Amino acid sequence: MARAEKETAVQELTEIMEKARGVFITDYQGLNVEKLSELRKKCRESSVRYKVVKNTLARLAAKKAGFGDMAQYLEGPSAIAYSFDDPSAPARVVTEFAKKHQKPSIKVSLFEGAFYGPDRVEEIANLPPKEVLIARLMGGLNAPIQNLVGALSDILRKLVLVVDAVKTSKEKS
Repeated sequence: MARAEKETAVQELTEIMEKARGVFITDYQGLNVEKLSELRKKCRESSVRYKVVKNTLARLAAKKAGFGDMAQYLEGPSAIAYSFDDPSAPARVVTEFAKKHQKPSIKVSLFEGAFYGPDRVEEIANLPPKEVLIARLMGGLNAPIQNLVGALSDILRKLVLVVDAVKTSKEKS
């Protein structure tokens, strides 16, 4: 690989680490070409990109992006799974694939700009998609308002019944 190509690759990896919402470094050792192609297909279906990287270039990019702690995990065959949309999508796709094929394993991650070691990957993979989290938040914010509206309408309903009962009793007298 020529020096200019290496510089371009480091720049591209640096941009991915800085701008992607979820970046996961994986160890793909043990996956043959067929399984690797299947993993890439599953990644594409979830708007995740999967790219095999050279460790030396990835280390340089990590240091350049301000994630020097990541360099120690860039040993052996490494690839990155990343997404610019849903930060937990790469973790979900890779862990789901790994359950079926026992590979790849996630070494470390950059999640929403923060560095996490391998111990936090399972938590990230279990996060629901962004749309589900927003729906839950909106439901939580909407519930007190709905309860207030229900209580107020119940009070008004009872008031109407009382006024009607008073009217009926006055008509009989």
